[in-house]
Formats: sequence, C-alpha cells, structure tokens
Amino acid sequence: MGIMRTKSIEQSIRDTEEPEFRLNKSLGPLDLTVFGIGVIIGTGLFVLTGEAAAGYAGPAIALSYVVAGLACALAALCYAEFASTVPVAGSAYTFSYAALGEFVAWLIGWDLILEFTLGAATVAKGWSGYFVIVLEFLGITVPGALIPSSEGTGYDFVAVAVIVAMTVILVLGIKLSSQFNQVITAIKILVTLFIIGFGVWFIDAANLTPFIPEPAPGGGAYGSALDAYLLPSILGIDTIYGVTGIFTGAALVFFAYIGFDIVATTSEEARNPQRDIPIGIFASLGICTVLYILASVVFTGLRPYKELATSAPAATALENTPFPAAQLIVSAAILVGLTVVVMILILGQSRVAFAMSRDNLLPRWLAGVHPTFRTPYRITIITGVVASILAFFLPLTTLGELVNIGTLAAFVLVSLGVLVLRRTQPDLPRAFKTPLVPAVPIAAAALCLFVMGFLTIGTWVRFLGWMAIGVAFYFLYSRSHSRLGRTEAAGGHTEES
Repeated sequence: MGIMRTKSIEQSIRDTEEPEFRLNKSLGPLDLTVFGIGVIIGTGLFVLTGEAAAGYAGPAIALSYVVAGLACALAALCYAEFASTVPVAGSAYTFSYAALGEFVAWLIGWDLILEFTLGAATVAKGWSGYFVIVLEFLGITVPGALIPSSEGTGYDFVAVAVIVAMTVILVLGIKLSSQFNQVITAIKILVTLFIIGFGVWFIDAANLTPFIPEPAPGGGAYGSALDAYLLPSILGIDTIYGVTGIFTGAALVFFAYIGFDIVATTSEEARNPQRDIPIGIFASLGICTVLYILASVVFTGLRPYKELATSAPAATALENTPFPAAQLIVSAAILVGLTVVVMILILGQSRVAFAMSRDNLLPRWLAGVHPTFRTPYRITIITGVVASILAFFLPLTTLGELVNIGTLAAFVLVSLGVLVLRRTQPDLPRAFKTPLVPAVPIAAAALCLFVMGFLTIGTWVRFLGWMAIGVAFYFLYSRSHSRLGRTEAAGGHTEES
C-alpha cells in the first residue's frame, strides 16, 4: 500500500484489453514517424531559433541544436526500450509506474499534463498571430474584436477556433488524425527544405563570422533575479554568447525537439509497437535534427544574427533574398506547421491523462472510450476546453522554458527507469535494448540535468510550484483512489469500479 508500489507490466498490458478502455490499433511506422516530425518541426524551428541566435548563441545556434539533439538522442534510446517493452498509452507516466513506483509516476504524469496543455494553448496563440500575418499578406484584415490587440489585451477567438477544430479531429479517430497530420507534415517538410535549398544560395559568409561570438556581459538581460539562469548564476557566470551561450541556447531551443516522446504516448494504438515505436522515435528525431542544423545555418547566414529576434525569424531572414514571395511561403508554412503542433500536443495530453484515469489516479470517468471512434473522447474534449480557455483569456507569453523543464524532467526519470527495470526485472522480454547500459542512461540523465541548469530560476520556481500542487492532489485524492492500491488491499482481486 506504499506510495512506491509499482504496477506490473503484465497488468498494464492486460488493462489495454478491457473493452471499456480498448483503443483502435491502426498506426504503422510511417504514421508514428510523421506524428513525431509533425510536432517537432514547428515553434522551435520557426520562432525560437531567431531568439536563441540573437540573444545567446549567434551562428553557433547550430551547435545548440547539436547539444539539444544529443540529449534527446540519449534519452530516445531509453524511451525506445521502455516503449517497446511496455506498449501502453501514457509514455513516461506508464514507464515510471512500472519501474519507479506510483508516486514518481504520478509526479511525471502531472508534469506532462502541464507540458502538453500549456504547450497547446501557447502554440494556438502563436497560430493566431501567424494567421493574421498570412491574411495581411493577402490583403485581408481580421476584425480587431476576434484577436488581441498589439499590446496583448483582448480575447483570442482565432486561437480558440483552431483548438476546437483539432479537438474534433482527434475525437473522430486516431487514423483520421494521422492522415490529416501526414498531409500537413509533408507540406511542412517540403517548405523547410525549400528554405534550406533556396536560402543557401544567398548566404553571406560574413554573417557566420565569428561562428561562436565572443562572450559578452549578460547582466543587462535580467529583469530580476528570477530571470537569471540557474547554473551560470551558481557558478558566477554572467555572460551571453561564447560557450555559455551555446548551452543557454540549447536550453531554449530544446522546445524544438519536443515531439519524439509524443510517439511513445501512442504505443497502445500502434499495430506492432515493439518494432514500430523505436522506428518512429529514431526516424523523427534524426530527420528533424538534420533539418534544424541546416536551417539554423541558413537563417544566421542570410542575416546578421542580432537582427533575427523577431516573431518570424525565417521570414526575416528571407527578406535578404531577391524573392519577396518567399516570406509569404514561409509564413504560410509556419501557420500550417503550428496547426499540427496544436493537434499533437492535445493528443499527447489526452493519452497521458487517459492512462492516469484508467489507473484511478484521476477520476476513472475521464478514461471512457467513444463506442464508435474508439478514442478517449472525454479527456480529449476536456483538454481542448481547458486549452481553449487559456488561449482565449491569457496574453501570449514565453512558456517555452516551462515546457522544456517538464520535458527534461521526464527524460531524466525515463533514463533512470531503464537502470531500475534492468536490475529489478532483468529477464523481461525487450524488443529493443538500450546499448551500453549503464553508461547511456546515466549520460542521458546527466546531460538533461545539465541543460535544465541553463533554464531561468523563475522557470524552476514555477515548475516546483506546479509539482507541489501535484503532490497535494496525490495525497488528498489519488493515493486513496488508486486502482493498484485497492487491488492490493482486496488481496489481488482487480478493482473494477
């Protein structure tokens, strides 16, 4: 009955076969890869690259993507082992439940709820802004009553509209969601390749020199102590650019890699998860890492890096080419890309909450599956409603770092979980095995913690505050309602209510 009780992998898999909670298994390796790419390429590449290059890393933002990509690659090796061993919805939550215990699983599930819901709301706000930009290119003005003012005041009906549309698509079926995602992601990849292939001809080598700018004092960038970066503050480092800037940039653009872990949340809907989930994870991560490095070099080569701190750095960079229509193409691509990101973030949140509800750590009613579409429609609709409310009322703020710290925390726990499960269940069948254990999991956890150190003190405070609320919820509700706990109390008989 302790808070560290673990849920057996066999029980997790049996839960997926209950008619009340059975999801439709219709995703293959291509579907999973495209899901990953669909959410990875978006806000990070088209928005955060400019801010990170201008304020922290300069042209060396390409190296920031290498650092962030390496952290993700190490974590991906651990994710792939868990996802192929425990092919159940819930991603890091489910993995942690099997290896690290119920309380840790609850904390990481609570963390993922924050990451995905706020992420969907934030990206929807960005979608709204780019929608207005695209229409302005076409000579169409959106009525002021439908969008916030330039000062950020007012309500955002446009952001609500895109969240509602994506929620409806997700409720109608995972296969429809996958087909919709494939079409839009194909367009997004083609446009990203266009930016690279077209822009490379107009690169000014002077903009890339020096590739790693000399360190500069960073004190003026801090509005308060909470705006300072944790690890540099501890070490007494107060600079931007240089080597410090590369790691600070990596912590910021890490948002760009959020997505490959979404693949793991769909394990229960994959036709052959033991084979297809690792393929989806590695293929999406590898493709996007190459595109990010190339695109960042093109952006900083087209225009001096200090001029890229705009809401649309790709369009800003392409202003230096003799093809004005490129700006419209890029802005439209950003709009299309963010559409998919909103959808997949809602998808990820609904699958994590679905798994938590099925375990009674959240109200069990939330885990109901639609009798026709076989999707967790209740939690999907609630996720869409909450994200819509946030996007409707709140001004667009920089939540990327808060999302990043949640994701990095999940990566740390999954990496450590591989070590624990290897020790506690060494004979468990594993379709994919993380190589060089324990070196790879330890390196993954250490590198993710290191990158977390380059997030702001304020981000850490907000993250720890949210987790404190989660701890209170667990002890006030989840611990006593836990399906696993009640099963143990009943002497092993499964709790069905």
